[in-house]
Amino acid sequence: MYYVYILRSYKDSSLYIGITRNLQKRIKEHNFGGSKFTTSRRPYRIIWYAVFADKTKAYSFETYLKSGSGIAFSKKHLV
Repeated sequence: MYYVYILRSYKDSSLYIGITRNLQKRIKEHNFGGSKFTTSRRPYRIIWYAVFADKTKAYSFETYLKSGSGIAFSKKHLV
């Protein structure tokens, strides 16, 4: 299974979109400095996630959420 997720920073309310196969482990990595892109804005809380059985669909959806229209979609419908 593949998880596409959105995190919100407690520090500045910024959002982070990512993908993983182990959601619990990945959130811990974000919160304990295991990711160079999220270290400065930690701690995080998960605010949304979706589960995909197909790897290609999961990566495609993550890419969409990071696009301009995907950001607008997520702000209107997901967060």
